[in-house]
Amino acid sequence: MDIIQHSIAVGKYLVSPLIRHQDDGNFAASVSIRSGHGSGMHDRVMRFTPRFASHSAAARYAVAQGLGWVRERHPRSVAPLALQCAG
Repeated sequence: MDIIQHSIAVGKYLVSPLIRHQDDGNFAASVSIRSGHGSGMHDRVMRFTPRFASHSAAARYAVAQGLGWVRERHPRSVAPLALQCAG
């Protein structure tokens, strides 16, 4: 498994794509969304069913899904930063 490649800090969250190379040559995407510190840390991991032909396509998808999850919960504070990261 490829370990976290490009983590993006968004407010109190750290969005990290997790990409796995599959036996069939495709790539599977997951994303970790971490918040808090120490014993109060929470890590949500989402796994996605689409498979991708490239590592970078899987990573882009995972980051987009993670940022979307954060944006749904904090639409005002996250949107400007998320747009900066995408550009």
